[in-house]
Amino acid sequence: MLIKSVGAVFTGALALSASAVSAPVAHATETGVIIQKLSVNGGKPIVLGTSQTESFTISVTASDDSGISKDLAFLGIDREVGNDYWSYHGTPKCTAVNATTSTCTLTFKLDSGWGVPRNTLAGKWDVTVQLQSKDGDFYNNGGATKHSVLRRSTLSVNAAPEPVSKGKPITVTGKLARANWDKRVYAGYTNQPVKLQFRKAGTTTYKTVKTVNTNSTGNLSTKVTAAADGYWRWSFAGTSTTPAVNAAGDYVDVR
Repeated sequence: MLIKSVGAVFTGALALSASAVSAPVAHATETGVIIQKLSVNGGKPIVLGTSQTESFTISVTASDDSGISKDLAFLGIDREVGNDYWSYHGTPKCTAVNATTSTCTLTFKLDSGWGVPRNTLAGKWDVTVQLQSKDGDFYNNGGATKHSVLRRSTLSVNAAPEPVSKGKPITVTGKLARANWDKRVYAGYTNQPVKLQFRKAGTTTYKTVKTVNTNSTGNLSTKVTAAADGYWRWSFAGTSTTPAVNAAGDYVDVR
C-alpha cells in the first residue's frame, strides 16, 4: 500500500513583499521598552508549501512604565540572499494586558498577489520588532532575532509484496520531495540520506534498519527480509532549508 505523509504541515504566509512596502530603518537606541515574550509561529519553523492558503502569526508582549503605544508598531520577517529579497510585514494589533504591558499580534496570510518566496531564501530569516512606549521611548531590535522559513517536505512509502512469507524479500520504495517555490510544484529532493525504519506489530517504537540515499528524482528503493508482522516507513532528518518528515507506516503481514 502506498503511504504518503507531509512534513511539518501547518499554514504558511503572506503579508506584503518588501518590493511593495518599505520596512522601517532598524537602529539601536536606549529605551525603556522591555520585550517580555516574542513568538513566531508558536516557536515552530515556518514551513511553506506551494498553496495560497497558508498563514502564520508573530506575537510580542512588551512593557514600559508608561505603557505601550499603538503608534509605530511594526512586526516583520525577511531575508536577503544576493539579488533575492522577500518580506512578510505589517502593523500588528496591540491589546493592553494592563497599564504597562501590551501584546501585539499580526497574522500573515497568503493571497493571489504575493505568495511564497524564492528557493534561495529558505533558511534563517530576520525577525523585526518595532514598538514605541506612550512616553516616546522607541524600540527596534534591528532584525536581530532569527527564525527558520523552510520548504515543505513530503515522503511516501510502499512495502510489497503483502502478505509475504517469512524469510522472503520485501521491496520498500518511496519518494522524498519538497516544495519548489520558484515553480510552485513539489519536486524530488535528490541525494539525501533517508532512514528505513521498522516497527514490529504490538510495539510503539520504530528502529532504523538501514540508510538509503535518494536518487536523481528523489526516489528510494531497497530490499529487506520479512521476519515479522509490522510497519515500514522512511524517515528524513531534514536540512537547513527543509523540515524533517516521517512517512506513515505501511503494514506488512508476514505469514
